[in-house]
Amino acid sequence: MLTNKNMSKAKTERVGDEIDLHGLTVDEAIPKLEEFIYRAFQAGHYRVWVVHGKGTGVLRQEMRRYLSKHALVRSQRPADPQHGGAGATQVELSD
Repeated sequence: MLTNKNMSKAKTERVGDEIDLHGLTVDEAIPKLEEFIYRAFQAGHYRVWVVHGKGTGVLRQEMRRYLSKHALVRSQRPADPQHGGAGATQVELSD
């Protein structure tokens, strides 16, 4: 969960359009993804990529499930090959 201190910090730091969650457990990845989505939205990004790797598919499945319920996410789909293909998810953020 983001605190006021974290929100202020998020507004002043440059936010990229990609997060790499390779090698994390689902429990480790969700808070990082939550912060990334919030910061990307605040920075004005309308499209971002979540790199989760291919592996067993558990992290990909759980990240997509989480994103499908997220209020700031308009849509999601597997990334194009140049952005990681099956090892990443392209996320369209709300306006």
